[in-house]
Amino acid sequence: MRSIRRRLLVGLLLTLVAALLLAGIAIFRQARTEANALFDFQLQQMALSLPAEPFSSVPGDHSDAGGLVIQIWSRNGVELYYSHPRTPLPPRAELGFTTVQTPEGDWRVYAALVGDNVVQLAQPMVIRDSLAVSMALRTLFPLVIAMPILALLVWIVVGRGLQPLRRVTRALDARAPGALSELPEAGLPDEVRPLVRALNSLLGRLDEALVQQKAFVADAAHELRTPLAALQLQVQLLERAHTDEARAEAMRDLRDGVRRASHLVGQLLTLARQEPDAARAASAFTELPLTPVLHDVVAHHAALAVARGIDLGLDAPDDMAARARVHGDANALQTLFGNLVDNALKYTPQGGRIDVRLVSAGPVTVEVEDTGPGIAPAERERVFDRFFRGGDGEPSKTGDARAEGSGLGLAIVRNIAQAHGARVELLDARGDHGLRVRVSFDAAASGVPPSL
Repeated sequence: MRSIRRRLLVGLLLTLVAALLLAGIAIFRQARTEANALFDFQLQQMALSLPAEPFSSVPGDHSDAGGLVIQIWSRNGVELYYSHPRTPLPPRAELGFTTVQTPEGDWRVYAALVGDNVVQLAQPMVIRDSLAVSMALRTLFPLVIAMPILALLVWIVVGRGLQPLRRVTRALDARAPGALSELPEAGLPDEVRPLVRALNSLLGRLDEALVQQKAFVADAAHELRTPLAALQLQVQLLERAHTDEARAEAMRDLRDGVRRASHLVGQLLTLARQEPDAARAASAFTELPLTPVLHDVVAHHAALAVARGIDLGLDAPDDMAARARVHGDANALQTLFGNLVDNALKYTPQGGRIDVRLVSAGPVTVEVEDTGPGIAPAERERVFDRFFRGGDGEPSKTGDARAEGSGLGLAIVRNIAQAHGARVELLDARGDHGLRVRVSFDAAASGVPPSL
């Protein structure tokens, strides 16, 4: 049963039936108490109405007066009268009221001295119980008859109470796919407003995500247009080359253009994978040692560093490396530190140095320091924006085509860091020039307490 309306109807009717049963039991007990008092008074009055002098027979017919049994004895114990000899009542009277159990059921017995006689009157309790049940049923009968009417009223009232939910449902069904404006809260009951507010919050986040997606697609299309145009131009130059030397130079340019375009596409795909719902990504995080991730990053870029004449190394003391644990995803962290090392390789000149350093294990802090041109302080925040390439990234300043980045590396770094509860800072290198990037994981993301 999934209908709220049916659940409420069944629940209310069952509650009403239970209440009627409890009320019936209470009414029955009260009616039985009142019936006992009434019948006891009747027994007393009938006992007083019997003859007080010795007699040989009792005038009148008392045999069927409400199931009443009459016994009369003289003071000497001689039985003078017994209206129902087959009724198994006590042969001796006990003055006052008593309840006697017999094979035929319980009996209410009253015995008293009336003149020279001992009178005992008995009445079966079933008569009193029947009267109490009859009184209880007569009291509850109108409510039982009214049950279908109550069910109908409950059905109508619950249906009217659920009308706001139907209005919200119709408002959502009538919307166009791109309509993400907030639902109105005016006129809604207090129980429905939290649901509408949650939907509005979801619509707001969805609208923001769609805006970011559109901006990402527009920026990606804009950025891809330039390398694709360059590739087309290089293909044309290759077609027009008439000498082997010109063809070889055009082929080198085309190969470099393809490499840059492939790198840009790869960075776009990486950024697209890192931007989905952070909560869903965080649910797959596990506690892992960070030092093997740093070893893999350095080992992966070692050949490129050697080819470019750059000294790339990892500084991770053993005691600190054993305690450096974070809560996260190993592949994402490899992408984070891989982009930092890749950026450092792009901008560090031949003969330079890149150090990947584990600074602290609690909370975990890692620095990537190079001896390149660095980044101006005024641009250190903007370089985290997508497709931003500052003055230090321009080929005209470095004179090196390798410095032509995609403008996505640091944007990817910040996205991954935020998903892992880490902070990325751009600082001056410890030497005369260069850049030092510090990645600091907070205590919650680190695998050990900060005090260690």
